[in-house]
Amino acid sequence: MSSQPSTTAPDYEGLVRFLVQPFLDSPDSLRIDCEISPRTMRVLVRLAIEGEDKGRVFGRGGRNIQAVRTVLQAVAQAAGHSAHLEVFGSQASGPTPREHGSDDRPLRSRSPRRPSRRS
Repeated sequence: MSSQPSTTAPDYEGLVRFLVQPFLDSPDSLRIDCEISPRTMRVLVRLAIEGEDKGRVFGRGGRNIQAVRTVLQAVAQAAGHSAHLEVFGSQASGPTPREHGSDDRPLRSRSPRRPSRRS
């Protein structure tokens, strides 16, 4: 077994598609972009997911997306690359601003808890 990286890069796009599609209700909405820098041997995979599928791809506590990242990094390492996965959602399901609550009202700071008065 040789310790030198292979001359052909793995199909990172196909690998990520294979790992992510089972989580999707609409696999056609999945968009994947892969960039490989031959000079730095870095791989950047961008994943765009529509709507509610994003939650299923991430999974509870991010377990699903972490598993995808782990497999991607292992394959990249075997090929002599380092890999990074970025996930994006559609504009309609974009992130909620941090300064707002789930109902788009600004969050109020809580006052310190007062001891209860007992009569």
